[in-house]
Amino acid sequence: MEVVNALGRRKRAIARIYVSEGTGKITINKRELDKYFPSSILQYVVKQPLNKLGVAEKYDIKVNLCGGGFTGQSQALRLAIARALVKMNPEDKSALRAEGFMTRDPRSVERKKPGQPKARKRFQFSKR
Repeated sequence: MEVVNALGRRKRAIARIYVSEGTGKITINKRELDKYFPSSILQYVVKQPLNKLGVAEKYDIKVNLCGGGFTGQSQALRLAIARALVKMNPEDKSALRAEGFMTRDPRSVERKKPGQPKARKRFQFSKR
């Protein structure tokens, strides 16, 4: 029984996963998926690649998640799962790419600029 590992990132979130043959159990930081992500929408996002290929009950997934917020973490985990599935079976890549699961979302927070309160926001202009 082989263990495949993969990495997914989104914004500041990093997901390191270990996929092995099993019963479809997803453990995130030693907690169940529904305990870590109580929102059904985030659970759906995490399971999207598995459901697309119809292998949700075939693999056990252990996850180390750190950084970012819950949305970024769920999307980082989705990318990691998609990458691991492609490592296991390269023929699945085109199906996952068509859904957009193989693409790393490059958007992140723009840095703060000097002389401004935020990245784009300016201090209030005073004529007098």
